[in-house]
Amino acid sequence: MNITNDEVLNVMPPQYGLFGLLFAFMNRLQATGDSFYEEITCKQFFLMACMNLFQDEAPTANQLSQVMGCSRQNVKEVLNGLCKKGLVVLEQDTNDKRKQRIIRTEKAWQMGEKYSQKEKAFMELLYKGISDEEVSNVYKIISKMEKNLKDHLEEK
Repeated sequence: MNITNDEVLNVMPPQYGLFGLLFAFMNRLQATGDSFYEEITCKQFFLMACMNLFQDEAPTANQLSQVMGCSRQNVKEVLNGLCKKGLVVLEQDTNDKRKQRIIRTEKAWQMGEKYSQKEKAFMELLYKGISDEEVSNVYKIISKMEKNLKDHLEEK
């Protein structure tokens, strides 16, 4: 039996339907992402994309874990895979010897260039038929939901 997203909302309140849809979407996104690159997983791609947010200096695992919304241990696991593939290296921070900075290698930059057109096509596919205003609204809503979860975790 196939149930459409619209039919789900006839069976349950929209908040519950959205909750389930987010999980289903993430599973499909990860499966699609894992098939996108030959060299890396979707999580590894996400980590490297998050590295782009740090313009002034290379990030630490702690900084990436905050941006990615996962544990430092999870980030370290993903980093280990990227290190083994020669896409990132860990270097000791010059000012604080306790910190390690994550540096993208030349191989990673070349891989980014190799897939740039394919990434653009994937984004076009993902957002097909969705206006910039709709994207902005969804971004705002999910950002609020994420803040609620962060606040809850900090209260514990």
